Amino acid sequence: MSGEERREEVLKYLKTSGSPVSGAALAEEFGVSRQVIVQDIALLRASCHQILSTNRGYVCSGKSAVSEVFCVCHADDEIQEELNLIVDCGGTVEDVFVEHEVYGRLRADLKVRSRRQVQEFVDGIKSGKSSPLKNITSGVHYHTVSADSEAVLDSVKEELEKRGFLAR
Repeated sequence: MSGEERREEVLKYLKTSGSPVSGAALAEEFGVSRQVIVQDIALLRASCHQILSTNRGYVCSGKSAVSEVFCVCHADDEIQEELNLIVDCGGTVEDVFVEHEVYGRLRADLKVRSRRQVQEFVDGIKSGKSSPLKNITSGVHYHTVSADSEAVLDSVKEELEKRGFLAR
């Protein structure tokens, strides 16, 4: 299989996968090294394919019907509650970002849409691998939340407000 054929197959694989796929899993699937997959992803992105890198692997960006950015603030021990609240309403937490006075916008893709994914994310934070991005801005941060309808986003907003997580 040529490099171009492999990239087309990688793209198909990502588009049909229901969840993020790690570089190692793609490498094993296509019989190449992880570094080759990293290069393939870079070439696919350069060809205008929307491939995101999350903490769980690569995903093709599929736009939901609607999305909204929520400005929130809470303590570290409330991260799981906040994310569970959003996914329980039917939303997908697309990302987290902060507005830093010097560096500008710092953003990380999350693509969290289930309690299991929330738990995996929280376990990663608790393991000490990293600290929450919100900590560099005194807790204030933003999430882009996507959903199938405005009603779901309204429900997310209402629940965040009830819990006192909305910052603005």
